[in-house]
Amino acid sequence: MAFFGLYLKKIVNYDLMNTFSYKNLTSIPKFKKIILNFGIPNLKLKYFLSSLLALEFLTNKKGKITKAKHLNIFFKIKKGDPVGCKIILKKSTIHSFYLKLGTAIFSNIKQSQIPKLQWNSKLTKAISFQLKNPLLFTELENQFQHFKDIPQLDIVLLTNCKSSKEFLFLLQSIKIFPQYKKRITSKSNSVGRV
Repeated sequence: MAFFGLYLKKIVNYDLMNTFSYKNLTSIPKFKKIILNFGIPNLKLKYFLSSLLALEFLTNKKGKITKAKHLNIFFKIKKGDPVGCKIILKKSTIHSFYLKLGTAIFSNIKQSQIPKLQWNSKLTKAISFQLKNPLLFTELENQFQHFKDIPQLDIVLLTNCKSSKEFLFLLQSIKIFPQYKKRITSKSNSVGRV
């Protein structure tokens, strides 16, 4: 975990400074947050409990239950009803989750299970994707009987990039998505496969 932080400081920041011109070191783009979210389709207590426990297994932090902000008649959800659970990772916890994504998920994933990256060129600060099978994480796979019914995991990576070129360069330099470089850079917006 410490070596990944060192890699970001020494190599990625150096490459960014050589590629783009920055007046201050504070303007160098960084990853600010990772948001992990389980949207619960059925309002059953066991799904909430298993999803909250799964988030705690993955991050060693307690998650929060998300509530509906608006009334949704189609899904029969009242304002204030629980609709899922999420956790926001910052600072050092980001590094450990990056490593987990890179080593446990993207290095061992099959071509048919590759999630789609969703990226909008107008919103250069975020990229999101869904893991349809969160049991790819070994922590959850080892406790299969508890987590077999959890829904797909939504992952959002937030940065402080100012342009799409910086954003793509930062994504490629952390090397979580190396095999998808051509797909991400070939389209200026929307979807590339990851």
